[in-house]
Amino acid sequence: MKINYTTAAASPNMRFKSLLQLQALFVITLLILTSSTKVNAQETIQVNQYTKPSWLFGVAAGANFNFYRGSTFMLNETFTPPTAFHNGNGVGLFIAPNIEFHRPDSRFGFILQAGYDSRRGKFKEVTTPCNCPADLNTKLSYITIEPSLRFAPFKSDFYLYGGPRFAFIQNKSFTYEQGTNPDYPGQEQNPDVKGDFSAVNKNIISMQIGLGYDFPLNATTSKTQFVLSPFVSYHPYFGQNPRSVETWNVTTLRAGMVLKFGQGKLMETPVDGQVTFSVNPPANVENVKVVREVFPIRNYVFFNEGSTEIPNRYVLLSKNQVKDFKEDQVQFNTPKNMSGRSDRQMLVYYNILNILGDRMVKNPNAKITLVGSSENGRQEGLAMAQNVKNYLTTVFEIKENRIAVEGRDKPEVPSEQTGGTKELGLLREGDRRVSIESNSSELLMEFQSGKNAPLKPIEIITGNQNPNNDVVFNVKGAEETLKMWSLQIKDEKGKTQNFGPYTEEEISIPRKTIMANQPEGDYKIVMTGTTKSGKSIRQESTMHLAPYVAPVVQESIRFSVIYEFNESKSIAIYDKYLTEIVAPKIPKNATVIITGHTDVIGEVDHNKNLSLARANDVKSILEKSLAAAGRTDVTFKVRGDGEDEKAAPFENKYPEERFYNRTVIIDIIK
Repeated sequence: MKINYTTAAASPNMRFKSLLQLQALFVITLLILTSSTKVNAQETIQVNQYTKPSWLFGVAAGANFNFYRGSTFMLNETFTPPTAFHNGNGVGLFIAPNIEFHRPDSRFGFILQAGYDSRRGKFKEVTTPCNCPADLNTKLSYITIEPSLRFAPFKSDFYLYGGPRFAFIQNKSFTYEQGTNPDYPGQEQNPDVKGDFSAVNKNIISMQIGLGYDFPLNATTSKTQFVLSPFVSYHPYFGQNPRSVETWNVTTLRAGMVLKFGQGKLMETPVDGQVTFSVNPPANVENVKVVREVFPIRNYVFFNEGSTEIPNRYVLLSKNQVKDFKEDQVQFNTPKNMSGRSDRQMLVYYNILNILGDRMVKNPNAKITLVGSSENGRQEGLAMAQNVKNYLTTVFEIKENRIAVEGRDKPEVPSEQTGGTKELGLLREGDRRVSIESNSSELLMEFQSGKNAPLKPIEIITGNQNPNNDVVFNVKGAEETLKMWSLQIKDEKGKTQNFGPYTEEEISIPRKTIMANQPEGDYKIVMTGTTKSGKSIRQESTMHLAPYVAPVVQESIRFSVIYEFNESKSIAIYDKYLTEIVAPKIPKNATVIITGHTDVIGEVDHNKNLSLARANDVKSILEKSLAAAGRTDVTFKVRGDGEDEKAAPFENKYPEERFYNRTVIIDIIK
């Protein structure tokens, strides 16, 4: 059999141009690295700290471990070996400029590599029909562009990457070598056949996935930072068929290094601020006052001008919150940070619809009528009442037939009187409301009924029977200046206790924890801390501690009587309440302080006289009740504060506050 040894024509011009482009890219990259190093060397050495670079430029180089699978037979139009070749492997060079972007605090970024990608290899040796060994070597190579998504799962130096590979053929040459029959020694060696594969895919689209790890080569005290990153990537066979004919495909495992550099941003050096250390030991209190107040719930819900929606100052719950709402919560769990009576009591009032809903759930036979009043007409008043009803039926699931609604132009007991000309705006705000009316005693104040009867009062306890028993340590400025701080406390015997570390500005330690069973004595406290710039600070203080002694609790009881606008005589329904509820709770030899108040509507002198008349009205009823019981041991103190805003129980911003200011407060001190 005669074999054709014709050498196929290669493409030297194309290979020369491609190699020239690759060399130019490589030289440019080296120039960038060199110039960067020179610039860095000329910089003045500083102890500044820089962030890790976001943009990195460099060179990637590595080895392609190529694995050939499938077969190839007809190498080009002019040469076909006598036997097909199957499978093979080889190692080729990969070298490419590298560009990366990823923020130091981010998981995601991207990588772009574009350069020389050799997929050269050698097929397994075959035996031709003449019993001659034959080999096929390839110098397959590409110019490759590989954009990848970079993912750092732990926001660390370890990263994964993956993306497409766009390859453009650069070298498609082969060398065919055929030996002689070993059975006939002395034969003349066959010449090698060199040429280019035909039917080669000029462009290939495939993919890669890989992983790498960044090793910084210098510290973050340098603006220009160098990083060395070993990497491994896998290029699967699909999409990597060098030829459009036959079954030859290539799978590649690439391993290499990337040398890259970038410039970090100057980090602001923390400027240490000032910290001030102080100690506030608790003092034993001889007496504490506790007020048990019976707070009336005014049976009105006031609406804003121009709206029929329940104002957002009222506490409205969702269906899921209803199961956790209990009237007891409002009675005993008013927020401790509410220092003023006005804040605490108004919070109770603003839960009026929740208190009402809770009581109606507990008393399924109770019924109410909601009467909406609006100066804009009955229809608007009816809409206001309907919105209150909708809240109760939707959130508390009260049956609709238990709630009737009405609309009026004015409430039955209006604040604005016929012929009035002064402060009409404030008066009309008070008349724009929904009144809650009921004859169900479970909902109402004791001994009261009818359209204007207040709802059953809530008991509120104010004052602390157990005063603060903690030692408070304050490091003002700690949150801005310190990373952390700790305490060392030493008693007179030299016993030392350590507490911390802390980051907040104020901490409390129970007196019992510090003293244990020690007697009264002096303590030395040392606060040590580390600033955000790394400096250490130390401040000292002293304190005197004595064992806790429980205080004597002085309890008083408070009741309130609410009046309508400009009314001085106590309405009849309060007479029995004062007589049968309040008077019996006055202990022997007690002092009863009765204080009258008004809102800010009206003349100052008139309000002063009105408040005093209201206070005397209450005093007369209580004195009469006590006299009927044969008691004269009680001391009464009566005053009228009028509209004095410093002494007023509440503010005068909203109509509900003004209504609650039309009151007489009764303090019973044992």
